[in-house]
Amino acid sequence: MMLTALGMRERGHEVTLVGLRGGALLERAAAAGLPARGAAFQGDLGPMGLLALARAVRETRPDVMQLHDPHAVAAGLVARRLAGSRARVVATRRTDFSLRSLPSRWKYRAADLVVAVSRAIAAVVAAGGVAGSKVRVVYEGVPDRAPRPGGEKALLALGVPAGSPVVGNVAALADHKDHKTLIDAAALVVAARPEARFVIAGEGDLRAGLEAQVRSRGLEGRVVFAGFRDDLDALVPAFTVFCLSSHMEGLGTSLLDAMAFGRPVVATTAGGIPEAVVDGVTGRLVPPRDPRALAEALIAVLGDADTRRAWGGAGRQRFVRHFSAGRMVDETLAVYAEGA
Repeated sequence: MMLTALGMRERGHEVTLVGLRGGALLERAAAAGLPARGAAFQGDLGPMGLLALARAVRETRPDVMQLHDPHAVAAGLVARRLAGSRARVVATRRTDFSLRSLPSRWKYRAADLVVAVSRAIAAVVAAGGVAGSKVRVVYEGVPDRAPRPGGEKALLALGVPAGSPVVGNVAALADHKDHKTLIDAAALVVAARPEARFVIAGEGDLRAGLEAQVRSRGLEGRVVFAGFRDDLDALVPAFTVFCLSSHMEGLGTSLLDAMAFGRPVVATTAGGIPEAVVDGVTGRLVPPRDPRALAEALIAVLGDADTRRAWGGAGRQRFVRHFSAGRMVDETLAVYAEGA
């Protein structure tokens, strides 16, 4: 949301963010000098959030409302009606969870257009009954920036010995990211490459259980939980290989960061991942929930510096062509312009 809003402001458009009062989004918007309003959102139709959003719509009179969250889609549709607005509603869908419930199907069908961040998500939206004529694919993007210094020091501070090959992962510790399979694969990798280390950056409710799994597999010191990080632009470039083990994934912006920094990737074929990672060209793809296949791919790439360089370079080129933040902003504006 921030990348889109900032990019649109840079192109001369007026942008106002509406987000959860007290949330990190509003803090970042304030730091960036973006107009932002807080609301007490609660679920789809919490009355305080609805009234605050309707007030924002009446006062700012937007041409387009882009709704980035499933709850926001319902709230935005109702707020538009309450405000008597003719703003076009563009609903963004980032997850590949199916639209099971009737309310979920209703709100995406009721939007004027739906932006899916991968073809895989577009297929899920279509399966939920949204007309294909309403769906647009706009790949998410990340900024093109130089690596920050200090990655090696950050790894040392995490207890990773200097010179160790590092498999890095950046993802919330949530079920669909499937760190359980990653840890099972780590046990196989460490058995073959004892010097290898795994660094998992991210937080979530599953951390305690995953830490218990690490202990049960005797991987203390080999698998490191780095927690939430604000130095990923230094840490990710220091990884030997980036790994994403998800069994469900809309696209995976952490993959895009890895590609931007020229890191080779080993990931699963879940969701939109194959739209970012080209198997055998920018990385290796394996079936989800298959620790042995994941381990074999990691062992192979850790042992082949030439392949790592080739995949990293090709991934960087693919990022520049398809997954930059600037391209995402331009394509989103093109969706806004439809029917204007």
